[in-house]
Amino acid sequence: MSGTLAHSLGAAVLAFAAQAAQATEVPHAIEQALSAALQDKRGITLYVAGQTVAGAVTKIEPGAWVELRSQQFGRIVVRLDRIDAVALP
Repeated sequence: MSGTLAHSLGAAVLAFAAQAAQATEVPHAIEQALSAALQDKRGITLYVAGQTVAGAVTKIEPGAWVELRSQQFGRIVVRLDRIDAVALP
């Protein structure tokens, strides 16, 4: 393998590894924000597929789903892998 090809391949592997590490940090950060909202008993807004879902966090199943309560809907369950962003007041 030539030096240039090996260097390019190594750079591609490092870039892929960095992207994979960042991809696992995002869901973890979302779960942390949801846990903080649950402990503080604060309302939050979730952004899911271009829609907003607002409510108070009542339960979290790590790696699976979050349950919210709102005035409009008594119970809302959202899969964590569908959440694009979380807004805390």
